[in-house]
Amino acid sequence: MLLDLTLEITPKIAADAQGNEKKALVGHLGTHFDVMDREFPLEYTERPGVVFDVSGVRDRDIDVCDIAVEKLRSGIFVGFCTGFLEELGYGGKRYFTEHPQLSHELITLLLERGVSLIGVDCAGIRRGREHTEADQACADRGTFVIENLCNLRSLVGLESCTVHTYPMRYAGVTGLPCRVVASV
Repeated sequence: MLLDLTLEITPKIAADAQGNEKKALVGHLGTHFDVMDREFPLEYTERPGVVFDVSGVRDRDIDVCDIAVEKLRSGIFVGFCTGFLEELGYGGKRYFTEHPQLSHELITLLLERGVSLIGVDCAGIRRGREHTEADQACADRGTFVIENLCNLRSLVGLESCTVHTYPMRYAGVTGLPCRVVASV
């Protein structure tokens, strides 16, 4: 079975996002990753995946204690189902400024374990000024962050899935829109 994890973009969604986030242009609109001066390796187009339900975490960062650390291994897609996109919808000011974020300790652990892709159903793994810094730290270690995914809840608890990620082949941009599909 195939499951589309890519956020559907409508003219209204595009207008709302562009009115509330200055970077919500072609490369940063909807499901995308911030390429951060790196090139997306073609072998990353197909990765084994695991998705953690962290939707119960509120009023603090999502931390190492919130996931099954033993499931982390090199070369995989790790998704975080925060429920934020489902709850708030995409494109409003709060969506870009108040989304859940991963703790610095959790980001460090993901990088140490060598995961290939980190996926979130919100606007990033960190907020504000730290957003770009976190994405750059990940890219510097060969890990890309895919933002604004949907349907992650459908993958929570599965023993295995494969995540297919196909970014557009743009050059000279900071964000790459992508289509992300899971096979289960």
